[in-house]
Amino acid sequence: MVAMKPSRAETRRYLPTSPFKAPAPAPPAETFAVHDQVTHDKYGLGVILGVEDGIAVLVDFGPQRLRIPVPCAKLTKL
Repeated sequence: MVAMKPSRAETRRYLPTSPFKAPAPAPPAETFAVHDQVTHDKYGLGVILGVEDGIAVLVDFGPQRLRIPVPCAKLTKL
């Protein structure tokens, strides 16, 4: 039995002369600053203690401090 290859529709580029709508632009990456309140799906509420530009953030979740790489889908600013 041969497995089928996945469709390539998501990798096709948009042509300006196409009659179809242009793909929606990607949402901007969330930026964090020191003392921002955040929430994480696993760790809960926290406060940003440090920011490494475009690399990671240091977050205090109460009993623990974690360095979380960005962008992180589970980390959102409140």
